[in-house]
Amino acid sequence: MKTQLALPITKVQNSRLAETDFSNLVFGRTLSDHMFVADYKNGEWTDLRIEPYAPLSLNPANATLHYGQSIFEGMKAYRNENDEILVFRADANWKRLNESAERMCMPELPEEIFMEGLTQLIDLDRGWVPTAKGASLYVRPFMFATDDYIGVKPSDTYKFIILTCPVGNYYSKPVSVKVETTFTRATEGGTGAAKTAGNYAASLYPARQAQKAGYDQLLWTDGKSHSKIEESGTMNVMFKINGTLITAPTNTGTILKGITRDSVIQLAKDWKEPLEERFLTVSELETALQNGTLEEAFGTGTAATIAHVQRINVNGKDYILPNKADDAFSHRVLAELDGIKYGQVTDPHDWIISI
Repeated sequence: MKTQLALPITKVQNSRLAETDFSNLVFGRTLSDHMFVADYKNGEWTDLRIEPYAPLSLNPANATLHYGQSIFEGMKAYRNENDEILVFRADANWKRLNESAERMCMPELPEEIFMEGLTQLIDLDRGWVPTAKGASLYVRPFMFATDDYIGVKPSDTYKFIILTCPVGNYYSKPVSVKVETTFTRATEGGTGAAKTAGNYAASLYPARQAQKAGYDQLLWTDGKSHSKIEESGTMNVMFKINGTLITAPTNTGTILKGITRDSVIQLAKDWKEPLEERFLTVSELETALQNGTLEEAFGTGTAATIAHVQRINVNGKDYILPNKADDAFSHRVLAELDGIKYGQVTDPHDWIISI
């Protein structure tokens, strides 16, 4: 991808690349050398630059610390066999960031700033993109309020930053999940469709209770009746019952419009797989588990891509899913997505940009 903006770049004096153990990467713990930064003030984005990754200086009255105007995205970059760096569906992340910004009363970020900051940062730190199979460079764009003012109102100033960090696999084994019917992740009219920090903060306590009970994640249900499955932890979720894929719709405002989810749906349509975008009820799920018609369950998200579900707890009872055949849909779609991301198979939908 050709760059257009002449961004000022301040490089680190001493790179941490040589001292990084790429064989032992803990997700999100190892940050790359540089970050892209832009400031919003007087109604426009200014002072675009790439600088060394470093702590920020914040006023104790910073609006984000008190009122939570903060949004973010997550995507990945991959190194192919020709040593090119490939980024998966960055345009979709830019669009979703702005959808979140609108919901949180934050300014729109122009596509040029997002894409130029992203590509020039990754190009500068391309040495941080891992070479190991299954590893990648996780990319975290985020925006937050910077007014130093104690008062409930949208901030007038903001900061946009892109960080990157090399990562390995998010889940090393299939996950166990528990249907949550007490706590609520999101309700209609709320911020469930926005990728905003407060949604994740609200999920921490119930998720911790589930983890104490031996489960990796929750299957969130709707906030009104707790009768319909919405998401799984920080992922969208899909079920295959009697040969049909079922996943919750994203038009209620309670569910994040997952980019991996959208990609899986597109591939399912390409392959003529039976697919229903509708809510699966808890009772339907329980019945399918009892009579053995639930063939597959898996989460979809940037971090894990496809997270296979091995155990589901419904109404206090555990159900173990059968081992999936090699040609199961979740295995095939994971292999196809990985093939596209690493440049090993044809990219029929122009999802990849090369850096």
